Amino acid sequence: MLLYEDIISGDEMFSDAFPMKHIDGIAYEVDCQMIVVKEGDVDIGANASAEEQEEALEDGASTVNNIAHSFRLQPTAYDKKAYLLHLKAYMKSVADKLAAKGDDAAAVADFKAKANDFAKKIIGKFKDYEFYTGENMNPDGMVALLNYREDGITPYFTFWKHGLKEVKL
Repeated sequence: MLLYEDIISGDEMFSDAFPMKHIDGIAYEVDCQMIVVKEGDVDIGANASAEEQEEALEDGASTVNNIAHSFRLQPTAYDKKAYLLHLKAYMKSVADKLAAKGDDAAAVADFKAKANDFAKKIIGKFKDYEFYTGENMNPDGMVALLNYREDGITPYFTFWKHGLKEVKL
């Protein structure tokens, strides 16, 4: 199993246990779902039956996003201007990390070009996103983007591919 950590903050962001796909060579879209948890429950990845979910809600449980809950991602808020400032600084940090680890100049330039194009897509749909930071809430770290598929029900997270490192478990 692979765990994906933010290269800036070291926070665990997600694992390959969740369905994921590469987007434009710059990001991962990771499918997630809303689950019901009770105080003291341990998430082992099993799906509760419909009866158990109804019963759990009656017992004061809450509905949470399984990735945000499992990896302790913290909700945060941005207006467009603040997010752009964060994104500019974050992309510079990631590019510096890529250069420091020995990636050639062409790879760093390719990252910058793809990141710029992808950022424009995000800003174009800015109002559709919810924002999450890693567990430590490091303001310099990755901000994961939560959105919903065309059905308006199915959630997914977007993570910057180059801002992650794979850790084998």
